[in-house]
Amino acid sequence: MLEVAIEADEEWDSSRSWVELVRGAAEAAIAESAFPQLAASPRHVEISVLLTDDDTVRELNAEYREKDKPTNVLSFPMTDPNDLRDTKVAGPELLLGDIVLARGVCEAEAMQKGVSVDDHATHLIVHGTLHLLGYDHDDDDEASEMEAREIRALARLGIPNPYEVTA
Repeated sequence: MLEVAIEADEEWDSSRSWVELVRGAAEAAIAESAFPQLAASPRHVEISVLLTDDDTVRELNAEYREKDKPTNVLSFPMTDPNDLRDTKVAGPELLLGDIVLARGVCEAEAMQKGVSVDDHATHLIVHGTLHLLGYDHDDDDEASEMEAREIRALARLGIPNPYEVTA
């Protein structure tokens, strides 16, 4: 069972059901990962998401990645990869990790791409969830695999390929 813990500051639209958006994005990412069994695990699986401002993300990015600038999404995995495979056994809650989204960056990127903030935030949650599951984009092969999983996860949610260039 997937549990989602969300904290959103005042910059994020409080009329939106962020729990629904985050849960859908995380479940789609899990389904397209090498660990789809997490969705049906008897163990509770949890993702924590912080929806915050650019300054907070800039501070976290500087502290943990030594990049003193805001970014769209940060992921902080908390699970040993072996725990992702052993989900059919009862046990303590499996904390996948934390995802942090920057509102200003998310909005600016959505506008630049011509998509809704909701669709772009969904993409970023899918991306962040895949990072929590051990995926990365440090080289071309890893980036291609991660993008393909993102595209399939977003298609499950009715969101078009975000990497497709439209004219």
